[in-house]
Amino acid sequence: MYIDFDKLGGLVPAIIQDSRSKNVLMLGFMNKEAYDKTVETNKVTFYSRSRQCLWTKGETSGNFLNVVDIKNDCDNDTLLICVIPDGPTCHKGTDTCWGEKNELNPLLFLTELQDFIEKRHEEMPEGSYTTSLFKDGLNRMAQKVGEEALEAVIEAVNGTDERLVYEASDMFYHLIVLLTSKGLRIEDIAKELQVRHDPNWHKH
Repeated sequence: MYIDFDKLGGLVPAIIQDSRSKNVLMLGFMNKEAYDKTVETNKVTFYSRSRQCLWTKGETSGNFLNVVDIKNDCDNDTLLICVIPDGPTCHKGTDTCWGEKNELNPLLFLTELQDFIEKRHEEMPEGSYTTSLFKDGLNRMAQKVGEEALEAVIEAVNGTDERLVYEASDMFYHLIVLLTSKGLRIEDIAKELQVRHDPNWHKH
């Protein structure tokens, strides 16, 4: 990957983003040596402009930034580094350098689950329940969605909130399996709902 370190006198800004929550955690600067060390260790290392030396985030606090992915922008002079933080990112003890909470949005897990189920569909590993569903065929997968939906309805009417959430989770899982078998994703449902949210939308 070509990085233009010369444009800013040997430094490039590095935006640090949590790979799971997608929240921006901080902004630092890297020279080539800091970048190389980051790639080598998989822990984010910056160049300190005030101290004029390298510093690995977390080397004193233990709150390392573990690298998941590094992207360069269209001008080759700004990095986006996706990480999994070991703890608070800011030296003041907050999750981000803007004082924000770095909270995971549980809805993002649906995409992660979708990716996992797609991988199961591609690899079909033995001993996997998801694999067994794909092998059972479309009719059985559709039947399972119906069964789990019925169980969710029963819990909603006569059960507890805890059991409703449990059965609804089963329903969502089996629905994603069914969608995957048809070459669709849970995001396709989200897109449809987004379209319907438009005040000008009319039912087909």
